[in-house]
Amino acid sequence: MIQVAEALNIIAENSCKMPIAKIKVSKSLGYVLAEAIYSPINMPPFRQSAMDGYAFTHSNLNQFEVINTSQAGDFLDEKIEKNQAVRIFTGAFVPDDTDTVVMQEHTTRTENVLQIEKMPAPCANIREKGEQIKKGELVFDANTVITPAAIGFLACLGITKIKVYQKPKVAILVTGNELVPAGKKLPKGKIYESNSLMIEAALQTIGIKKPSIFKVKDSLKKTIQAVESCLAHFDVVLISGGISVGDYDYVKEALLKNGVTELFYKINQKPGKPLFFGTQENKIVFALPGNPASSLTCFYVYAFPALKKMMGFEAIHLPEMKKKINSDFKNTSGKTLFLKAFYDDEKVTVLESQSSAMLNTFAVANGLIVVPHDVTNIKINEEVVVLPF
Repeated sequence: MIQVAEALNIIAENSCKMPIAKIKVSKSLGYVLAEAIYSPINMPPFRQSAMDGYAFTHSNLNQFEVINTSQAGDFLDEKIEKNQAVRIFTGAFVPDDTDTVVMQEHTTRTENVLQIEKMPAPCANIREKGEQIKKGELVFDANTVITPAAIGFLACLGITKIKVYQKPKVAILVTGNELVPAGKKLPKGKIYESNSLMIEAALQTIGIKKPSIFKVKDSLKKTIQAVESCLAHFDVVLISGGISVGDYDYVKEALLKNGVTELFYKINQKPGKPLFFGTQENKIVFALPGNPASSLTCFYVYAFPALKKMMGFEAIHLPEMKKKINSDFKNTSGKTLFLKAFYDDEKVTVLESQSSAMLNTFAVANGLIVVPHDVTNIKINEEVVVLPF
């Protein structure tokens, strides 16, 4: 049995980035760039008006002849004298012979005669060519996560395809004779299966939207076959249940018989002591505890960073914050504890129902308090580490 820090190091060392693919910018939300991107154009590509008004050459004059109009999408290539102006709209091309735009609210106009009532400063209200980014300048470094705004920025630069790290194909394999799908009649001795939906939802928070879900009965032969099939078709296999030491827990044996290298099994923690992590070539396997709260805790703390590393993220772990605890707490277990908690701007509260089988408080929690294995007493108002999720 190993400590939490050692388990995290082993996972980080054995989780490899996925291959690189070139995809459409329009389909890249949530992906991580595998290359640096440089701008192919100036943005804006020409001098643009920052507002609706009139373009003119700044001088001592305040009265001008309006000779033309420049709206977005137009290109005016005509000589404009110092006593002349052009009606112009936001985003439109600013003629080369002009250097200032006055907002229309600061003018009066009679037919083609423009009177400026409030003179702007020279060069006002013009977005200069390359003001946002110049041709050849860095747009994004490698390992940048693509957001909606990033997609918009790339599109406005005319970039249609980018190189990203592929997202892993993930299988969720659920074990247990006692499990019944939600919506079905619940026979005596059975419980509704929830782990697959819970883990699927957790995967969606990091951009993995369509994991494949499989169910297998508590049979060594069937478990071996199910594991073999998952390893053949998926990059990551997340197994729920069957990893403890009961008479019908066949997962570890099935993994080893399929050539999975065991990197650790069991962590000195609560909840989630029976956690298996292994690899088969460049594929990774997590056998998570079957108890729901244990399963989700282990996903957040261990599977989450492995998946993020595979996807190319640089910051792979749940973020950490320090909060003052709302009550005294004792840890007499000698294990690292992950406590379901709720935090606000100032303090964090340990929630009730910390049992590994209970999701009722996990459902309203917004973080986990981490109590190290060698910490026995925490006093009220003492700062503790919280992992928000």
